[in-house]
Amino acid sequence: MFHFFQDNDNQNNNRKRREPNDPNRDSRNPFRGDNGKQLLLIILSCLMFSLLAYNAASGMRDNNTSEEITYNRFVSMVENNEVKSVEVSNDGTLWVKPVSSSGSTTASYKVVMVGDENGLNELLKGRDITYSKKSVSVGREIISSIVSLVIPLLIFFVGFNFIMRSMGRGGGMMGVGKSKAKLYVQQDTGVTFADVAGEEEAKESMQEVVDFLHNPAKYTSIGAKLPKGVLLVGPPGTGKTLLAKAVAGEAGVPFFSLSGSEFVEMFVGVGASRVRDLFEEAKKQAPCIVFIDEIDAIGKSRDSHYGGNDEREQTLNQLLAEMDGFDSSKALLILGATNRPEVLDKALLRPGRFDRRVIVDRPDLKGRISILKVHAAKVMLDETVDFQEIALATSGACGSDLANMVNEAAILAVKHGRKAVSQKDLLEAVEVVLVGQEKKERIMSKEERRIVSYHEVGHALVAALQKHAEPVQKITIVPRTMGALGYVMQVPEEEKYLNSKKELQAMIVGYLAGRAAEEIVFGDVTTGASNDIEKATQICKAMITQYGMSETFGLMGLARQEDQYLSGKAYMDCGDETAAQVDREIMNMLKAAYEEAKVLLRANRDVLDRIAGYLIVQETITGKEFMRIMNTVISEREQAADPMQSENAEKAEELSDGI
Repeated sequence: MFHFFQDNDNQNNNRKRREPNDPNRDSRNPFRGDNGKQLLLIILSCLMFSLLAYNAASGMRDNNTSEEITYNRFVSMVENNEVKSVEVSNDGTLWVKPVSSSGSTTASYKVVMVGDENGLNELLKGRDITYSKKSVSVGREIISSIVSLVIPLLIFFVGFNFIMRSMGRGGGMMGVGKSKAKLYVQQDTGVTFADVAGEEEAKESMQEVVDFLHNPAKYTSIGAKLPKGVLLVGPPGTGKTLLAKAVAGEAGVPFFSLSGSEFVEMFVGVGASRVRDLFEEAKKQAPCIVFIDEIDAIGKSRDSHYGGNDEREQTLNQLLAEMDGFDSSKALLILGATNRPEVLDKALLRPGRFDRRVIVDRPDLKGRISILKVHAAKVMLDETVDFQEIALATSGACGSDLANMVNEAAILAVKHGRKAVSQKDLLEAVEVVLVGQEKKERIMSKEERRIVSYHEVGHALVAALQKHAEPVQKITIVPRTMGALGYVMQVPEEEKYLNSKKELQAMIVGYLAGRAAEEIVFGDVTTGASNDIEKATQICKAMITQYGMSETFGLMGLARQEDQYLSGKAYMDCGDETAAQVDREIMNMLKAAYEEAKVLLRANRDVLDRIAGYLIVQETITGKEFMRIMNTVISEREQAADPMQSENAEKAEELSDGI
């Protein structure tokens, strides 16, 4: 289908594109194209080499014949019969060849003659000295001057002109302005839509683009045009680059890939030159796809209020001009990827440049299961593997996180001597990715182990006692490399997209329960609750400023989110007095939640002591073990409080069993 498109709709354009690379055309003019550049460089190199060789030969000749002596020494040599011959030039210079002790001649001497030629004749008269005259050619001197002065200047100007012309065409000096894009020809990306999982909506949007490249007539017949640009937006690690490569692999067209930071250099104008060079190469390869990753590096909004960057702004201006300049009928598609769409320039996002925005978000439960299956396709798995359980335990994870977990599970299986990956390996890999490796060599004192045990059991117990909290999956006091001395893993029973006010309040109480357990049992608190306090404060702040769950402020929005896909933090958008009231409201919410946690723990102190003592010994317990111990202690407490009621309950249970 791709060849049909190329040979019919763009036949004339392709013929024009091939003309600059026609070998017959270059043969008619040897100075056109890359061959012409090479020929010009060879000619310049030969001239420079000839000049150097001439100067070297002249230098050697001068070094052999130009040792200069005084006229008095020359007279002394003549009187002592040390001179073999004398040659006089018309400029009054004497060239003297002395006689060596063995009778052979040596190098000549240069002497400036004193007096006239008659005095020289008298000096040499009657001696066995050969005397002659030579004339110096004026033309030879002129040629020598031209060779030594004019030719170097000519070579310099020709070379400088050649370099400037190369810079004007986009290459720049030493290739600094040349595009650094990597070209993958047709299916060389090795990626198709089958390799992309968990992003069905994004794939559906991109499949339309691929279908357009395969069957343009189907769309052009009713007046549709190929989008000039498609912007892929989403958090880091969700597969934006992978999706772009899959589009190129499915379409079967050349694929240019580079990062936005590769355009920008220290020198102003280099980025714009690279943009021009990139689009020139892309137009030659059309139909093709150009993928610019992290496009916010050059597409950031041009805001002069905080100062500008000439190089980045020139690069952006050139990119805008190029996207306006090419014809969409040439099937040249620009793909951009970013996780900071809020900082992009408005001119870059308008229709006609990036016509379509595709959201590549974190996958849902079904998407995570699909991603796990894709990455586990080449991994040996045993019959215990349950992707549903792993997907539930990894809520909020992106595709790269899940791929890392599968790889870590395979490494753990090899480490433990197994031939296939088990469910235990996958669950352990989830913990490794989220909280780090176990620090088995870290030895805590008995007192610290007790504190950490009560702290973690406090979290788990309050979560189990609250109706709107997530169930406990695991409790451990084994330290991890990411700073955790212990943690409680909670896994939701189903995927959720919304949280009610009661659920958020239950989260806050659960976060503060560890600190409450320390105060109840030890009468003092430690620094171990710092992360819990930070998370509880963030939830309270969001409830008041973003979710409208405060009785004081009602539905008033007091914050705005600036980087949705990175930190996700919101910044206050209100006056100082209102911000102070928000702080007081947060403080009151935290105090109320902390008191509620202490009430729940004091009412179940026996459960807290029993499970904490068990955890100190075992170091790690599962959610099932935790619930079994908790139910046992509560049952024992009820029996001790009302023996008659428990006896009647047992009889009722026996009767029901008999029925």
